[in-house]
Amino acid sequence: MQSVQQRLPSLIGDPIAFAHRGAKAHAPENTLEAFALALRLGANGLETDMWRTADGHIVLDHDGIVKRWGRSRTISEVPLAALPSHIPTLEKFYEEIGTDFHFSIDVKDEEAYESIVRISSESSFDLSRLWLCHHKVDVTVRNRGIHPDVRFVDSTRLSRMKEGPERRCALLLEHGVDALNMHHSDWNGGLVTLAHKFELFAFSWDMQFEHVMTNHFRMGVDAVYSDYVDRLVDVYSSEVGHVPTKSQPR
Repeated sequence: MQSVQQRLPSLIGDPIAFAHRGAKAHAPENTLEAFALALRLGANGLETDMWRTADGHIVLDHDGIVKRWGRSRTISEVPLAALPSHIPTLEKFYEEIGTDFHFSIDVKDEEAYESIVRISSESSFDLSRLWLCHHKVDVTVRNRGIHPDVRFVDSTRLSRMKEGPERRCALLLEHGVDALNMHHSDWNGGLVTLAHKFELFAFSWDMQFEHVMTNHFRMGVDAVYSDYVDRLVDVYSSEVGHVPTKSQPR
């Protein structure tokens, strides 16, 4: 990928520095410890995956599999009381971590949207900083119409856009989707500019190395995801000119 020398503007005044699964490189992923540490290290956004238990609770975990007595079961098959203690509920997350950050959620259960929005609202979380991601664009478009107060993100890969990126961006704009999220290797300056032309925020994930982070900030991406919060904050400070802030996107 060609290095970008001059920093191009992002649509968000201060890009979002998402700590992937909390401070995953520094603490056990998706634990309250990891999320709290990520904020202390300077992230202005947290990222996680969410599942619904057999008895309807929303919990934070990556792969949605629990192992007990040598048997693997999906979280959807297990009641909350039977889950390992390190897997928090969404209510406990807000109670312990607070609400002063952007929150990116990879929604793993399509029936969980209503509960996620309700619990977030009841916890006084600013819904304009709640970013709900899904890998199926039709699921994202459908739920965009149901939940107008939160942010919706199309998480995909360039190779999966059979219609091409311009038509995908036009579709997202038509349905009011807020952001396009792709792996860092899919983005280039032209595609960031294309997303911005269609009033979409450009999100980029799997940022683990400083040179990759630097290049993407200079492309004008609006959010990055990284396991290494310390590296991310250092590069952010160098490229943006200050540490990440909790500013609200327009």
